[in-house]
Parts: sequence; structure tokens; C-alpha cells
Amino acid sequence: MTAPDVTAASQRPSLSAYPRANGRWTTPEPNEPTVAFFGTSSMLIRAGDTSVMIDGFFSRPSLEEVLAGPIAPDPAVIDACLHRAGVTSLDAVICVHSHYDHAFDSPVIAAKFQAPLIGSRSTANIGRGYGLPENLLRTVHDGESMTFGDLEITFVESVHCPGDLVPGEIEQPVVPPAPYGAWRTGTCYTLLVRHVSGTILVQASANFIPEKLAAHSADAVYLGIGMLGKQDERFRTAYWHEVVRATGARTVFPIHWDDFMTPLLDGPLQAQPLLMDDVVPAMDFVFEQGRRDDRTVLLPTLWEPVAPLERTGS
Repeated sequence: MTAPDVTAASQRPSLSAYPRANGRWTTPEPNEPTVAFFGTSSMLIRAGDTSVMIDGFFSRPSLEEVLAGPIAPDPAVIDACLHRAGVTSLDAVICVHSHYDHAFDSPVIAAKFQAPLIGSRSTANIGRGYGLPENLLRTVHDGESMTFGDLEITFVESVHCPGDLVPGEIEQPVVPPAPYGAWRTGTCYTLLVRHVSGTILVQASANFIPEKLAAHSADAVYLGIGMLGKQDERFRTAYWHEVVRATGARTVFPIHWDDFMTPLLDGPLQAQPLLMDDVVPAMDFVFEQGRRDDRTVLLPTLWEPVAPLERTGS
């Protein structure tokens, strides 16, 4: 695929040439699981009366705010985004790891709907710092599964993409406002979200533990590509093999490619500027691998629920 034009002013690539989920993908059938995407790895998975939020992150402080610090969630922005997304109840709020672009707003959202905040010990310490009661904090371990209505979610330990700026555990409660570095990685998880009609895998960070997913299968993958463009071809190929091929997934939705320091409600999503990441090589690689392996690769649509599982005869 020809690399998209880059505007000289922002050095931000356009992603308009890449196909997006539309048509049948955005017209779910009754009781079909759907995923609404909110940038980075934030998403809402719905199945029947069950709703699970993953990595709730709506406040999206600007680069200037992050660098100046300290930062804190913006309740008004969170409420506006939840309203825009049509979220009226939640059964769980899950964090795949504890960086601020994954866990910043999650305790606020959990408190609003009295839903459990689920993740690592570090995620639990974020919840404590925000004032969540212990009965709403659940710490998970590698291989553990939890059931919420029509969804069973398995947590598989993973690793953050290379170049983690704030690694390590959060040992004390994080009380906002705080410097962005207070939200340390903690344990990373891959999520396997199982429904009677199929399995959705969420791999938010572009990295892997070799053969860790070999015993699991999935139908659709939400595949993190943040910083993948800065890796070499060998790493990218291994990542695709360990997450997509190993699980047998037929449909791939690239995530964590957008500039999460721009307001979400101002949409549409914009690619990370070249100063922060090199999105085009990662995007080109994923779409090219999809063609080679006969996988469907689509960019998820902002706000609009997508039915990610292939249908019989589709």
C-alpha cells in the first residue's frame, strides 16, 4: 500500500486510504455481540443485557497538560462521552494495564455505575486512590476467568510494547491530580472475551510472550499497533504470528494508533504524529499480512458499535 500523504504542518499521516468497518459490520443482528471503539484501546463490549468497558479513557489531557502536570480525570468530559456512547449501565470496567491512557478514567466510570474495577494489583491501587470501596476492586491472575452475563472473560498475562516509559508496579494508591508517571504499567493482560457465537481477543499492547496464546483460539482480534511501526520486520512478523495466526483469528481490527492527547468528542480520530509514533509502517504491515493470510483487516469506527464476529455464510 502506498504510504499516505503527510501534512507538513503537523507531520501527522492521513489514514483515509485504509478500509473501515461499515456495512454489515455496523448492522448487528439481534443478540450479536458488538464492540464500540473509543480510541486507544478503550471499548465497550455488549452482548444482550451485558455491558463491559475496557480501558475507559475519555478525558485525554493534552500533551501540554501531561508534561506540565499534575493531571486528573475530567468528570464533565467523561459524562459527555458516556452519553455519546449510550452507556447507561456496566457490569464491569477492566484495565489491561495501568498506564494513564488505559486506567485514567476507569475508576470514575466504575464508581458511576457501581461496577467492579478489574485488573492487576496496580489497577487496584489506582482505584483505592480514587476512593473506590474494596468491594468494587477485583485483582486477577494469569489464566483466571470471570463471567458477566453472556460473556466469559479470561485474563492471560502479556507484556507491554518495547519502550515502556513508566514501567513497574504501583505500590501505593494513586490520588489525582498526579504526574502522569504515577500511572505505572503493572501487569499487562490479553483478554479473551467468549460468547456463544465466538471469541473476541483484545491485545492492547504490541508485544507478546512466545507461545502464550497457543492454547487459545479467537475469531476476531483487536490488535494494538502502538509503537509497532518502530520495530523491525522480524518483530512485527513474530507479533502477528503469536497473536493472529496462533489463535486462528479471521478478522483483525487495529487499535491504539490514534493521538490520545486530542479531544475525543472533537473527532474523527487522528493518527499519532510522527514525533510520537510511526503509524504508517505498522498499518501497512497489518493490512499486508491480512492479504497474505486471507484475514479481514478493518479500522474500527469511532462510537459506532461493530459486530466483529464472522457470520455463517458471510
